[in-house]
Amino acid sequence: MRISRGTAMALFAFGIWSWIIWITFAKNLWASNQSWAADGSPTGYFIVHAVLTVVSFVLGTAIGLLGWRGIRATSKERANT
Repeated sequence: MRISRGTAMALFAFGIWSWIIWITFAKNLWASNQSWAADGSPTGYFIVHAVLTVVSFVLGTAIGLLGWRGIRATSKERANT
């Protein structure tokens, strides 16, 4: 399957954007008063949002890699023509 260079760049940009957003969210989650119980253990709020963050990192990475591979493939096609 082939994708256009514009689509590949959009996928790659989304992957980068996803990492920027979720790193910020993870820092804020760690510092939040809602994340920790009085005894220092993580709350349900923290666990749910930590899982959401990990899944988003994985999906952002996968989408960004697809975009990167698309950019490289279109660059090779342009070089060969």
